[in-house]
Amino acid sequence: MASLPLQSGDLGVQMGVIAAYLVVALAVGLLAYRVTSREAEDYYLASRSMGTVVLLFTTFATLLSAFTFFGGPDLAFNAGPEWILVMGLMDGILFAILWYVVGYKQWLVGRTQGYVTLGEMLGDRFGSTGLRALVAGISLFWLFPYVMLQQMGAGEALVGLTDGVVPYWAGAALITVFMIIYVVLAGLRGVAWTDTIQGLFMLTVTWAAVAWVLVAVGGPSAATSALAETNPDFLALGGGAGSFDLFTLSGGGLYSAKWMVSSAITIAFGVAMFPQINQRFFVAKSDRVLKRSFALWPVLVLLLFVPAFMLGSWARGLGVTVPEGGNVVPALLNEYTPVWFAALVIAGAMAAMMSSSDSMLLSGSSYLTRDIYRPLVDPDASSQREGWVARAGVVAFAVIAFVASLFRPGSLVQVGDTAFGGYAQLALPVIVALYWTRTNRNGMIAGLVGSQAFYLAHVFSPLPATYFGWDFALYGMLLGLVLTVGVSAVTSPTADEKTTRFTEGLRAD
Repeated sequence: MASLPLQSGDLGVQMGVIAAYLVVALAVGLLAYRVTSREAEDYYLASRSMGTVVLLFTTFATLLSAFTFFGGPDLAFNAGPEWILVMGLMDGILFAILWYVVGYKQWLVGRTQGYVTLGEMLGDRFGSTGLRALVAGISLFWLFPYVMLQQMGAGEALVGLTDGVVPYWAGAALITVFMIIYVVLAGLRGVAWTDTIQGLFMLTVTWAAVAWVLVAVGGPSAATSALAETNPDFLALGGGAGSFDLFTLSGGGLYSAKWMVSSAITIAFGVAMFPQINQRFFVAKSDRVLKRSFALWPVLVLLLFVPAFMLGSWARGLGVTVPEGGNVVPALLNEYTPVWFAALVIAGAMAAMMSSSDSMLLSGSSYLTRDIYRPLVDPDASSQREGWVARAGVVAFAVIAFVASLFRPGSLVQVGDTAFGGYAQLALPVIVALYWTRTNRNGMIAGLVGSQAFYLAHVFSPLPATYFGWDFALYGMLLGLVLTVGVSAVTSPTADEKTTRFTEGLRAD
């Protein structure tokens, strides 16, 4: 079934709804600006005062990116709904475990020592400004494709919503302008407030969209029957591209068990090292808040990912036509829901992407100023000068990412997956450092540099994407672990390393 052509006046309604929603989100940021101080701990960490609901939803909304709203449903549309197993089940559970393993320990250390960034924490523990800058540099490098991913998602969303009337570059430019304004003004408090509103809003409208579409097509049985007629293999493990044996982890096609497990691991470990997520490990006001948040996380993930990815799968059976350069969700909503509702869902998705982007830029600015500019360039910089450097860095970073997004270097899933894998290389050395007192500076540098070099060589050269069916990113993670532990075991710590920094004097309240 082809999508209906855009009617006269529809474009005005669509853009009006999107603009109104973004203005409301911006107003919340301006309100937060009035109550946020310019002190780093308040601006970047909201004075470590977040409660359960705000912490849970700001983490949730920060991850509600183009990867979730458009990349995932597009993958389900093209290959079947098993992506739910990776993002909904595996990563919902895996990241919750990592939130405890990494997040709780990092919260204890940060609360005791007053750290603001991951690089600051590791640099102090190992007595190394170079290590601090290395961690920040790696984090900023992989932040670039993920910011670009949001701009690509916004551009594709407007193409899909307006049947190509609004060009791709306009959507990418729109979200770029809003993310710059927002992060310069709001700080983490404003980001967290809008994240909470947008997280609740997106859960509501996603389920409303499912209900609206299913009522229009005759219910879930009718939608599933249509999918069974057009793509019966979508309803079995293998996603239309082969099948696999769960016991031997073998099989062909996109959704092989090894591919799914590899994706789940790299995404979950990568998320734990994202600057915008990792900094949220510092912000809970109590250990009870932190523990409640990661316990509720898997439920929240399933409540969003299952309906979003099923919309993509059902759209395949319903014969929805996706415009060139667009995404399946806007095309599906255009066909089965009113213009204003489709625009409202896309506006909320774009605002969620903006929340992801402004969180990334806010965290990125803290890494830039605290871990690179101040220790390496101008140790005596005033707070005002540091603030201007942060703002200039935000603008430059966002604009360069926007320009890169115009070249569309891959699909949303490909770009996102590359960033996840890059961050995942950080995770195991950091976990070792948090728990093993014999970890030393040499081991950390060897683990970080070795795993990143291995990963980059595979991303930017024609080396194999898998070895024995497993994604190369997993081998990079294992290499980082072996180097961190091995080099630490055969070398001695330097005199300025604080070997008990992460183990002694920690307090929960």
